[in-house]
Amino acid sequence: MDEEIVLCAASAYEQKFYLNPEFDSLPESIRQELQVMCVLYTEDVGGILMLVYDEHGNLELKVDHEEGDFFFDEIGSVLKIKELQQTKRELFESLETFFKVFWLGEESGSDA
Repeated sequence: MDEEIVLCAASAYEQKFYLNPEFDSLPESIRQELQVMCVLYTEDVGGILMLVYDEHGNLELKVDHEEGDFFFDEIGSVLKIKELQQTKRELFESLETFFKVFWLGEESGSDA
């Protein structure tokens, strides 16, 4: 695996949420939490928010916005991402573990 895999994304431009169908096995409560988090982010600061796994299974929050979008709040975006990284740390760590075990085939636990 040399490329990123998108877990989910939300766009303020299209007012849509996307969950990669390959992650349909996630519990409904997790899928709903991801949707609420992403949609609230884009409603608050605009642009596009993507949760993406890198080749090592680390979950990254990536933000993009259309060129010339004067409504996109860059400062608010940085602050909101930091807030999400703190308040959703446990969720993000669980999603990383899920990905590493079920996608990358790594053993869970320290001495497995």
